[in-house]
Amino acid sequence: MIPRYSRPEMVSIWSPETKFRIWYEIEAHACEAMADLGVIPRENADAVWKAKDVTFDVARIDEIEAVTKHDVIAFLTHLAEHVGSDEARFVHQGMTSSDVLDTCFNVQLTRAADILIADVEGLLAALKRRALEHKDTVRIGRSHGIHAEPTTMGLTFARFYAEMDRNLARLRVARDEIATGAISGAVGTFANIDPKIEEHVCAQLGLKPEPISTQVIPRDRHAAFFAALGVVGSSIENISTEIRHMQRTEVLEAEEFFSAGQKGSSAMPHKRNPVLTENLTGLARLVRMAVVPAMENVALWHERDISHSSVERNIGPDTTITLDFALSRLTGVIDKLVIYPDNMLANMNKFRGLVMSQRVLLALTQAGVSREDSYKLVQRNAMKVWEEGKDFKTELLADADVLAALSAEEIEEKFDLGYHTKHVDTIFARVFGDS
Repeated sequence: MIPRYSRPEMVSIWSPETKFRIWYEIEAHACEAMADLGVIPRENADAVWKAKDVTFDVARIDEIEAVTKHDVIAFLTHLAEHVGSDEARFVHQGMTSSDVLDTCFNVQLTRAADILIADVEGLLAALKRRALEHKDTVRIGRSHGIHAEPTTMGLTFARFYAEMDRNLARLRVARDEIATGAISGAVGTFANIDPKIEEHVCAQLGLKPEPISTQVIPRDRHAAFFAALGVVGSSIENISTEIRHMQRTEVLEAEEFFSAGQKGSSAMPHKRNPVLTENLTGLARLVRMAVVPAMENVALWHERDISHSSVERNIGPDTTITLDFALSRLTGVIDKLVIYPDNMLANMNKFRGLVMSQRVLLALTQAGVSREDSYKLVQRNAMKVWEEGKDFKTELLADADVLAALSAEEIEEKFDLGYHTKHVDTIFARVFGDS
């Protein structure tokens, strides 16, 4: 990813230096296990560890690869330059390139998942804080973009919290599923390498041995991993879209923090645009862009091909780096989001009590009026609000048919806002527990 949308810790996971360091550790741990089994001399295994403090020369490896046209062979050649060709002669014994490439890729994805999990935990803390802060801040709920019934800003934050909490669970499952390694040799039969070597290498790298790897680790694991990232991206867009709506001039119930010296437009000095959440909407698209290629990587020819390789070299770093940046940015947006309770109340009252129509409908049915007739009575008064700018309660109190079923006091009671927020504590307890 471009530096604009990158954070250093995640970027470092995907650097060539990190990749070659992991390759080295795989090979060194494998030699160690071979020596333990008596397959290779102990002194050769020990010699490999002499390179543990070496910074591998990326340019030199690239130079060798330009001749060999093979990245793993280029690395092994460079490793031998540090260890000594005779001492390194048992390195990679019985192994195949995918043992190194796939195991390394899963180490990188596991480390990336750890960062993403921490990112989501940070976002959850911000959402919870804002939910508790605005638990009783009343705003109008909308369906189809149209005023529906009252809700609270706290419930809006709470539902985003619950969604992200589910995403946290998905990421943990994805991390667990991707944390496997394979050191099983050509076509995965262990013909030339003992399974105990795989067990040792995986244990040292914090992985589980892949139960059955052909010559590659099965790509359904990777498909599930990137699918989980795609869902997180969609949730980011879900939250961002709501904030973008709330910042519209006609709504202005909330807006992104506008810092001193910030400019909204090169042409219009008055502008304060939701640029961060618009950016997040775009970044979410990039994250989801990886999902279909990851799914298509599942079907490989026979025991292996490399049709997945070029895809993963791109989507591994790009998707995790993008999502890491997006989660961090969204956390900042939520932390500093400016809320306007007075505007929320004004918006809710813009149509003069119209949003209480369902309460009146239900009261009429409970008073003995058929649902069909109740609906007609309420709707004909509601249309006067839409079309003539009338006050809904005033129209109901002037409607003889309504008054035949409900008293004036009963009609007045149907406009109590507290009715709509009486179960907020119950919902919060479901989402946040007793905290």
